[in-house]
Amino acid sequence: MSIRIVEIDPTQLAEYDRIPSRFEVRAVLEVDLVEGGLGGMILREVPVERPYIKDYDAYGELPSDWPKKFDVRNWGFFLAMDGDRPVGAAAVAFDTTGVFMLEDRGDLAVLWDIRVQPERGGAGILLFRHATEWARRRGCTQMKIETQNVNVPACRFYQKMGARLGEIRRFGYAAVPHVAHEVMLCWYLELAPETRRGV
Repeated sequence: MSIRIVEIDPTQLAEYDRIPSRFEVRAVLEVDLVEGGLGGMILREVPVERPYIKDYDAYGELPSDWPKKFDVRNWGFFLAMDGDRPVGAAAVAFDTTGVFMLEDRGDLAVLWDIRVQPERGGAGILLFRHATEWARRRGCTQMKIETQNVNVPACRFYQKMGARLGEIRRFGYAAVPHVAHEVMLCWYLELAPETRRGV
């Protein structure tokens, strides 16, 4: 059966919750400083000694909690459906006061979350493309995507989808003890402006 992408509203985020957000960490992208950083930084993929599961939902916040913390009126929420079963989900933050990731820019969207059932990897491509098109239609020129150096598959995926690494924040999670060892990586995707048909 083919996968279709449907947009949902915040009252339906319990359906979004049904898609787990976890993966196995088998390698990390270590940051090597060249000349103390003056010569740049190099990311080097290094296998971890003991693979482990990282579960984003285990931090105590589910998608259905987002409306309690943020004004999500301008956000987009999408499900990848296989028949009547959700197999993936994505969320895009846009034009929301107080969301640090949006950098106070009206032309920036943030891929707030994307998750796919492990056996339905193709749904990720469909969700990503739908999310970028949704942002482009709202006049966004860039999409920002945050991930971590422990999520090598996600980094490879975003690179494959055309995003480029814009920020390496070595101490981005220093205030969060259980993930203080992780490096924040922010990717940026250029969004071509919408062109009128026949032009």
